[in-house]
Amino acid sequence: MHKINIYDSLKYSEDKVQITPLFESDSSKEIRIVFKENQIMREHKTRYPITVEIFQGTIDFGVSGDVHTLVKGDIVALDGNVKHDLTAIEDSIVRLSLSKSDSVSRINGVLKL
Repeated sequence: MHKINIYDSLKYSEDKVQITPLFESDSSKEIRIVFKENQIMREHKTRYPITVEIFQGTIDFGVSGDVHTLVKGDIVALDGNVKHDLTAIEDSIVRLSLSKSDSVSRINGVLKL
């Protein structure tokens, strides 16, 4: 069993999006992404499918040129190799579920694009 509270040790940064690995299971890696209003993750993609869940706030989620506004409680699944980007409309907390084959360092690399 893995137990963690997504709100534990929560920190918003004025400088950059905060990425925190929460835990790894047999099939996935769970990541918390914390955005201050107007922070972005530029367009990127991964080879693997992902699931994105909004725990707090509002995110504009761009997918292949279309923008979808996601709010608290929304969950989206995205196939691998699909370009996407995120923009925080307000302070937001996002849970990202990655494939076990994906890496947290790749997510951190997206912030450097």
